[in-house]
Amino acid sequence: MEKIKVAVIGTGRLGFQHARVFHEMPEAKLVAICDIIKKKANEAASQFQCKCFYDYKDIVHSDINCLSIAVPTPLHFTVSKYFLEKHKDLLIEKPFTNNLKEARQLMAIAKKNSLILQVGHIERFNSVIREIKKIINEPKFIECHRLGPYPNRGSETGVVLDLMIHDLDIILHLVKSKLKSIDAVGVNILSQTEDIANTRLIFKNNCVCNITASRISTETTRKIRFFQKDTYISLDYLNQEAKIYTKKDNQIIPKTIRTPKEEPLKNELRAFVKCVALRKDPLVTAKEATDALALAIKISTFIKKRNKSSFF
Repeated sequence: MEKIKVAVIGTGRLGFQHARVFHEMPEAKLVAICDIIKKKANEAASQFQCKCFYDYKDIVHSDINCLSIAVPTPLHFTVSKYFLEKHKDLLIEKPFTNNLKEARQLMAIAKKNSLILQVGHIERFNSVIREIKKIINEPKFIECHRLGPYPNRGSETGVVLDLMIHDLDIILHLVKSKLKSIDAVGVNILSQTEDIANTRLIFKNNCVCNITASRISTETTRKIRFFQKDTYISLDYLNQEAKIYTKKDNQIIPKTIRTPKEEPLKNELRAFVKCVALRKDPLVTAKEATDALALAIKISTFIKKRNKSSFF
């Protein structure tokens, strides 16, 4: 297979890692990177031996097949729209866009031009979730904890759209039911947006989900627990292992599943390159990313309204 030529827009924390993975990938060739901060762009281009640009509009003239968009969320729409209109396949980091109108417009452009549009919900590519989803059938209760320290980057996006959205995507992917109700709380601690949040979702099939996300914790935790008939599953994303407890003949049978320690980002970007090469739909479609975005926005809006009514 001929190497897929890739460019990365944005060389912040995530964009730099995208560039690293594409540079290391045998089936891809990192052609160019772009960042408005010239020093960062120059350093990344030198390290990964590719062309360097400071204005994303200049990069389209390079010989590229697809791009990875890793700019701050408020810029996702403008930058992505430009490249989709230039008929380029894209992987856009999550959250997809700032709002649903923008997400739907990008989807429409991609569909019109028959383009690959993948969104970076990286947990779908975690080896342990891919293994466990085989035995998830009808969960009755799901509990999620996604906690970590305050990031050394911009916090213009609240913790619901920044962190919790990963678990919202997984839940929507595994719970095959419409949402019935939302209850949520959130608090601003170190930024102008919510830094810790908890939401309770109830689906029409009576599955209940309790989800906590925080970026003011001292330790990093990425865990999700599933409870279904005769089975309890505890999954650790970071250690890429799961513990399964199954009831059989009035006994609890424990089992530990340890999957190969793979880098989810490599799985995600490799899958994107394969979709571009074979013209196949991505694992995380723009429609699914829009659904997760819609739910995250509902939760964020609920929190803002609750906080406003608490003070006035």
